[in-house]
Amino acid sequence: MSIRTLDDLLAEGVSGRRVLVRADLNVPLDKQSGDITDDGRIRAVLPTLSALTGAGAKVVVCSHLGRPKGSPDPQFSLRPVAGRLGELLGAPVHFATDTVGESARATVDALADGEVALLENLRFNAGETSKDEAERGAFADQLAAFGDAYVDDAFGAVHRKHASVYDVPARLPHVAGRLVLREVEVLSTLTGDPARPYVVVLGGSKVSDKLAVIEALLPTVDRLLIGGGMCFTFLKAQGHEVGSSLLEEDMVETCGNLIERSGGKILLPVDVVAADAFAPDAAHDTVPAAGIPSKRVGLDIGPETVAGFAAALKGAKTIFWNGPMGVFEMPAFANGTRGIAEAIAKSDAFTVVGGGDSAAAVRALGLDESAFNHISTGGGASLEYLEGKTLPGIAALEN
Repeated sequence: MSIRTLDDLLAEGVSGRRVLVRADLNVPLDKQSGDITDDGRIRAVLPTLSALTGAGAKVVVCSHLGRPKGSPDPQFSLRPVAGRLGELLGAPVHFATDTVGESARATVDALADGEVALLENLRFNAGETSKDEAERGAFADQLAAFGDAYVDDAFGAVHRKHASVYDVPARLPHVAGRLVLREVEVLSTLTGDPARPYVVVLGGSKVSDKLAVIEALLPTVDRLLIGGGMCFTFLKAQGHEVGSSLLEEDMVETCGNLIERSGGKILLPVDVVAADAFAPDAAHDTVPAAGIPSKRVGLDIGPETVAGFAAALKGAKTIFWNGPMGVFEMPAFANGTRGIAEAIAKSDAFTVVGGGDSAAAVRALGLDESAFNHISTGGGASLEYLEGKTLPGIAALEN
């Protein structure tokens, strides 16, 4: 793969030049206070931004946040992100109250060398996500006017064919930022010739969301450990009662076929934490995975499963983990995710956490991020990369 990098751009000199950086600042916000609850994605782009400002570039950052419907929506404003980004950079970040309008033009025009501006949410403009190439292209033209060069450091968005990811690079000299380059390097080791045994841990709620990656991984992994809400559809495929646990009835037969084809590679829970209701204070206890009471809901893997999964991870040389083992946001049902995360952290393997809820769980549970070799910033993008799909944002950088 031939992609020009940030170092190539820096070698050409960026002092006094405007550099448009597509970042992934799609951070979770508290619904009541509006405060950022996890700044991991902001911190992930700092190496690229610091390198550019240190070299005297006028840095124009753009990002999306949430899923607004193509028009301004105050609950999805990037203004709180501008404040936190400034704190982390140790310098003010100038905030434009629109994306390509009067405020954006004035903010970009006023930038001095080494300063940073953040444009308002890209998805406040319908052109960003439009499937109409002319509409998307027109918006890309407006964005590209703010840069003399383009840096993509938004790995969490490279699987989207959006204007800022796919169309802008065609209009400007373009390079991959530090984060995107690192993500591609790490994930390519997993799709190439990973050190063995290669063990993958998959969790999360739905089998349908992970089906393509399971299909892609089964021929290459040595063990596939399945927890989270998706495990109940597999347990049902084995003929077990799953109570009122999360179940994709239309995927039961598919799961049965996967188990049969896996040749014993798939490892499922042997016990689960079952509760009276989906609530943080619900009465709960540990029950065999083969016999969940009919009116109870499985919300976590049990201690025997944690021990069994940890044993399977112990001798691994490569580990990829994507998806929590239970409803980790509720303390009563976080032990499974914590136990597996700690087992992965203690491993001597090359360890990759596949973004999304898994990365959020590492931080929410107070675990040491440095104990993992790599924590991806893009859950969906990392899964699609492992599936072997062409990612539009990466393809655009190759051109």
